[in-house]
Amino acid sequence: MTQHPRYVDMDKCIACGLCAEKCPKKVPNEYEGGLNQRKAIYVKYAQAVPLKYAIDRRNCIYFAKGRCRACEKLCPSGAIRFDDEKKELTLNVGAIILTQGSETFDPAVHDTYGYKRQPNIITSLEFERILSASGPYGGHLVRPSDRKEPEKIAWLQCIGSRDEHIGARGYCSSVCCTYAIKEAMLAKEHRKGQLDTAIFYIDIRTFGKDFERYYNRAKDELGVRFIKSRITHISPMNDSGRHLIHYVDQAGKRVEEEFDMVVLSVGLGVTREGVQLARKLGVEMDPYGFARTNSFKPVQSSKPGIYVCGAFQAPKDIPSSVIDSSAAAGVAGSKLSASRWSLTKTKHVPEEIDLRGEPPRIGVFVCRCGTNIAGTVDVPGVVEFAQKLPGVVYAQENMFSCSQDTQDKMTEVIQQHRLNRVIVAACTPRTHEPLFQETLINAGINKYLFEMANIRNQCSWVHKDDPEKATEKAKDLVKMAVAKARLFEPLTEPTMEINQAALVIGGGIAGMTAAKNLADQGYRTYVIEKSCRLGGQAQYLHETWRGESIQQHLTELIQSVESDERIEVFLNSRITQVDGFIGSFKTTVESNEESIVLEHGVTIFACGATELKPDQYLYGKDCRVVTGLELQKRFIENDSSLKKLNTVAFVQCVGSRIPERPYCSKVCCPQSIKSAITLKESNPNMNVYILYRDMRPYGLREDLYRQARSSGIAFIRYDSDKALDATVDQTDLRLTFTDTVLKKQMEIRPDLLVLASAIVSEKDNPLARFYKVPQNDDGFFVEAHVKLRPVDFATDGVFVCGIAHAPKPIDESITQAQAAAARAVTVLSARQLSVSGTVAAVDQNRCSSCGVCVSICPYSAPRFNEKSGKAEIQPALCKGCGLCCASCRSGAIHLKGFDNDQIFSQIFALNRAAM
Repeated sequence: MTQHPRYVDMDKCIACGLCAEKCPKKVPNEYEGGLNQRKAIYVKYAQAVPLKYAIDRRNCIYFAKGRCRACEKLCPSGAIRFDDEKKELTLNVGAIILTQGSETFDPAVHDTYGYKRQPNIITSLEFERILSASGPYGGHLVRPSDRKEPEKIAWLQCIGSRDEHIGARGYCSSVCCTYAIKEAMLAKEHRKGQLDTAIFYIDIRTFGKDFERYYNRAKDELGVRFIKSRITHISPMNDSGRHLIHYVDQAGKRVEEEFDMVVLSVGLGVTREGVQLARKLGVEMDPYGFARTNSFKPVQSSKPGIYVCGAFQAPKDIPSSVIDSSAAAGVAGSKLSASRWSLTKTKHVPEEIDLRGEPPRIGVFVCRCGTNIAGTVDVPGVVEFAQKLPGVVYAQENMFSCSQDTQDKMTEVIQQHRLNRVIVAACTPRTHEPLFQETLINAGINKYLFEMANIRNQCSWVHKDDPEKATEKAKDLVKMAVAKARLFEPLTEPTMEINQAALVIGGGIAGMTAAKNLADQGYRTYVIEKSCRLGGQAQYLHETWRGESIQQHLTELIQSVESDERIEVFLNSRITQVDGFIGSFKTTVESNEESIVLEHGVTIFACGATELKPDQYLYGKDCRVVTGLELQKRFIENDSSLKKLNTVAFVQCVGSRIPERPYCSKVCCPQSIKSAITLKESNPNMNVYILYRDMRPYGLREDLYRQARSSGIAFIRYDSDKALDATVDQTDLRLTFTDTVLKKQMEIRPDLLVLASAIVSEKDNPLARFYKVPQNDDGFFVEAHVKLRPVDFATDGVFVCGIAHAPKPIDESITQAQAAAARAVTVLSARQLSVSGTVAAVDQNRCSSCGVCVSICPYSAPRFNEKSGKAEIQPALCKGCGLCCASCRSGAIHLKGFDNDQIFSQIFALNRAAM
């Protein structure tokens, strides 16, 4: 492989921006640092917080003329390296994972909208940079042309997507609708006064988990306007910088409306470099350049041993990409399990310094976070303030505290100044505390002698309009952190052995996929299925949207699972009790009137969901009215009567996107389209109608939608605010509705009415109580973090996949199952587990055995000791939430790292500051 030169040492670059600011040709720059400058290069580093710079050799004066090198002279960290050369590297590997990503559509190539000529017509990515605190305007929402605050902004959807014109792409980019809604909502937050935002769309495709709620909030609560209209032309308005958009509104009237800014919601496409690499490796690609995969092996390329994930496989959002990455790692791991640990290097960890008896020597590091914090908070003032606090022997500011070079410098400072307590005033500890704790470990300091002050979220963000108050609040937070740190004591993390078995709840396609992946990696796996056979909802599905046989794959998967000696399947079984914690679960299963206790280290939820049985449109009263899944079953049975039908009507969003269930069931549109095509192919003279609100065949499924339209299937958008009724007129089925285009009531008399019914999950599922995991208002299980941990629960050692998590098609259920298995293996493969030191502890002498702590803990961490009868805490279950401490009537429980004297020291420090 070839490693191309960047001419910037990424470890040394502190992203100060001097090189970009002083470069005569603006060559080193952050991507879109100045709007409409497309020669810039953007490199994300570490956890995607600080920006790094690179040099574009094609535009650099030094490489063209042999002189300049101004950036090298100006760089304060010595990061510029003009001697950087191309390197040839040889790596011996057993598998390759391609994560080539994507690039946004460039509207300048075929400039339909005046993007190159008009500074106030920008792309969605450029708008993100405008809103960013580290962007060209410091996070202030202004027009690029004159730096004035806009009063009206328009978003144009599907720019470069869902379009077969030259230079565009025929597929849906999947992410654009939701990010446009997000940008419109953020824009309203950034604008001090009223801001009119309008999104011009073809179909609103908020199909992801909780995305429909997000859409409803924007529309109903924040007043974002949604206008169904495809815009083909934008006219500039004299020299005012405004633009005139011509469109037809919902009432069919021609409208002209002026806007201060126009944002083009550009789609995603493969990169040229990604395509070139795929060709070199012999990986087959589809006509759009994405890596070709199939629905049953969604992260496996056409070349054995090469796997793909993220937007290189298809356009998708961040959570889907993260799930993909875990899945690809899991599948690769199943092929390489025999070699696990064979090439592993053990990181050297310095021996922890014994600090007992030493007085506090506190170091305070205040982060600028580019302009994210420093744009509002007086960082040098906070540093100067911190230097005068009791116990502080060192204080400094950092450009980006989380960058690797800063981490290394902090380690050196800790050692040089013999610091034994460390404060970092930066962003949220939720994402960055482990990173800084690792820095302490590298310096030989106990990781729990660390405290973080969140001066970004709690100061610079919420008080961005009042820098003075933001600075004062930052000083208070630092003072409180220092007061608490003075009382810190080192904490220990006990280790425990991990049971090497896994439990999978659910024997559907997701559960079996997860079980098979775990077994392939060498782990004993139990599968609990409540019904009498494996297969789940896939038993009733005919084909994928690509036309692959689901029943054939399901049969092969069941045979593979049942014949695997590492997998034990329990049918007609249900879970009655769960004890234990990560690494040591004990699950009681009632199977065929026999009670069995299964011991395992991890648990995967793949318990699925079901199709809603509607109570409307004559369903259950007329045999000619069926659900989408029932039609699929008739396809599987090869029902010959379907070919004889003259007219078939599909009704979308039955039970979905309503107040009772304000979510999109995601699979309904592609499934109805595929079913409609199957019917049309069986009888080309058949009249097929699909009544919809918004058609949502996202991603590459757009091609299926286009095929359906070209085959003569009629798509009619009905008015969901007006009645849609199914009645019987003599012997005929009669379907009446209002067409949103014609504004008239229409009537169809179908021989078969197919209801695209919602996917529903069991609310108040007892499994949630057993494993202490949450469900949302719709009954689907809630992941720990939508982007960072999309298949993990907050309860350690428990994972989720398939439609138990949210509605999704088979290929995505399989991907998520593989991802859940991969995440489970990160626990199982460790063999030993370190338990957090921030846990509660009980003073046995003060405990009155009242039982409040036992009853109130959501994680079942407290229990009564059988011998003493006093409460005790199970460290592996404790999350350090402090609920038991606050509830203890005897004051017998304290939380390590958050003891009473530490909390009161913060309060007293704040009170003294106020006096």
